[in-house]
Amino acid sequence: MPKRLHFTRRLNVAMSEDAYRTLRRFSEEAGLSQDEALCFLFEHFGSVTDDEALPHRLRLFKAELPDRKR
Repeated sequence: MPKRLHFTRRLNVAMSEDAYRTLRRFSEEAGLSQDEALCFLFEHFGSVTDDEALPHRLRLFKAELPDRKR
């Protein structure tokens, strides 16, 4: 029997416009609500990320943060 999808946690999330557009596009293409899409991504984080590319992408993102916050 599949686990019941019950949203027990509410999260007020701030994200960039690019990230929001990507989330919206992903949820529409997948036929999910944005809540369901985020739930899917975080529940399956290990299998939807590339283990080799993730550390590199994270380093790049962190290096760009000071400039992006201006």
